[in-house]
Amino acid sequence: MKPMQYTRYLFALGAVLFLAACGGQADNNASGTAADAAAVKTYSVAVDAAYAPFEYQDDQGNIIGFSVDLMKAIAEDQNIRFTFTNTPYEGIFARLGTGERDVVLASATITEERQKTMDFSDPYFQATQMIVMAEKGKDIQSFADLQDKLVSVQTGTTGDLAMQKLQGKTSDKIKRMESMPLALNELMAGGVDASVGDNGVIQYFVANHPQANFRTLIDESFEREEYGFVVKKGRNDELLPKINAGLKNIRANGRYETIRTTWFGADNTAGQ
Repeated sequence: MKPMQYTRYLFALGAVLFLAACGGQADNNASGTAADAAAVKTYSVAVDAAYAPFEYQDDQGNIIGFSVDLMKAIAEDQNIRFTFTNTPYEGIFARLGTGERDVVLASATITEERQKTMDFSDPYFQATQMIVMAEKGKDIQSFADLQDKLVSVQTGTTGDLAMQKLQGKTSDKIKRMESMPLALNELMAGGVDASVGDNGVIQYFVANHPQANFRTLIDESFEREEYGFVVKKGRNDELLPKINAGLKNIRANGRYETIRTTWFGADNTAGQ
């Protein structure tokens, strides 16, 4: 082999060895990353992402909100991971029974009836029903005044149940909508006299539509409600203890209050 050819041979051999070393290092890093990811248990969450400011989608389609931030903080505390998938509220709880999802995040009120078929975490937010009216409903001064009014609600929610108790299950004056924003938009369009829903959602909507001059009312008959994260019935041995432990820890270390203040403001008592 000529001197020049030999030099080129050594150079090529060195390049091959260098690339091989780099390739081996990259493979090791990839394996390590995969091992780390595998060590973190991942749970899938069905989210009714149309319930601002608790859980909703931003302009880029990302699922955000107060409840979402709580779940992320719980996951970090417990060294687990949640993935979020937007899911319509109607039928959302069926995803647990089929095993398609591990958790439901839908600002779900803990009730005795629901506890018969699903398990709830410890409460993470206190709420109550609220009536919201536009100019058309100026004569409404109490919940009883909705007896003969057109009222929009989100189907299947506690607001829907409250109106059923007042007007009857078959009342044609209850306008059931797929989401709370749709129910509130129906009010804005003048299609109903009032809307009934959770106070946190309604207050957020009213604050973002000052030009509508909405009026809100909490009737003294409305009971306090508590939201919980929902898991499949009987799955207490694995997931639910982690959620409850994480929630307890972030309350104790101040993380919960920081998240609450971020979404509702330091002077707002929402959830307390």
